Amino acid sequence: MNKRVFILISLCLLVFMNISPIYAANNPRNMYEVKIGDDLWHIAKTYRTTVEELKEINGLQSEEVLVGQKIRVPIMYEVKPGDSIWDLAQSFSSSVASIKAENGLSSDNLMVGQIIRIPPKKLAMEDKFVLMTREEFKDWLFNHEFKRNITTIQQHHTFQPSYKQFNGKNHFTLLKGMRNYHMNGMGWRDISQQLTTFPDGKIAVGRPLDTPPEGSFGLQNEEVMHNIEATALAIENLGDFDKGHNRMTAEQRETIVTVTALLMLRFGLSPSIDTVTYHHWWDINTGERILDHGEGHAVKTCPGTGFFGGNSTQAARSNFFPLVQKKMKEIRATLQ
Repeated sequence: MNKRVFILISLCLLVFMNISPIYAANNPRNMYEVKIGDDLWHIAKTYRTTVEELKEINGLQSEEVLVGQKIRVPIMYEVKPGDSIWDLAQSFSSSVASIKAENGLSSDNLMVGQIIRIPPKKLAMEDKFVLMTREEFKDWLFNHEFKRNITTIQQHHTFQPSYKQFNGKNHFTLLKGMRNYHMNGMGWRDISQQLTTFPDGKIAVGRPLDTPPEGSFGLQNEEVMHNIEATALAIENLGDFDKGHNRMTAEQRETIVTVTALLMLRFGLSPSIDTVTYHHWWDINTGERILDHGEGHAVKTCPGTGFFGGNSTQAARSNFFPLVQKKMKEIRATLQ
């Protein structure tokens, strides 16, 4: 082979190798799966974006990524016959407005063969808090990889703040207030809970899931509390759900059931009094799990005497667990 021809072919191959990840073979999920040796900076460079943009798109609380984790990325896409900007926005978890803005388009019209950049939607974030819809949380949870073993889901109600403090727009303000109280008032290192549900059905990630909750049961015996929390994940449901106080909205009710079902599926659990636990079932002085035998013990009503029919194990078995099991079956059907 002529040396000049060989060099030309080699250069062409190098160019192709450099741009092929950008086009991502028109992958309809525009996902990148983290490989050994990857870091967020190199992934950002490959897809011609920034670390900060990838964090906002994927709800990443740090720059650490784990092997097997799925990262949604912006890609370049060649328009095919029949494509519409709306269809592309739906397929690539984007929006018509962001695609038009990213490509300087003044109309919704696309031309076959046109190369456009499709940026995925960004999640709502402030500091390390990530606020999501149920569907966004499902996507977030199953795309992430975790290092910590999760065996128990704790259910709590915040008591304060309650529905009176929620105005439909102040999710981050309330989260920061809780974090401030937990750190400055209680001396903890961060907000206690990993997840918070709101009356409008939104879910927020606060404390990273790979970090055990802190002080979540308020036990006086810290050694026992740390052992309990080591494999636990804490959910704080914003509101006061003792009877006669806040009446849980339908949206929050659906979110609590859905989030619990998603966590059960993600961590290979099945709802029972051993995998879902209420604050009320523990003596806060000794750390003893007393379940429904609270007489003579120091117990709280959390997650509320009106939480899905009550805070007893019987109420959980009769009212809450069947709803979670039904939702798990529905979600499994969508994952197949």
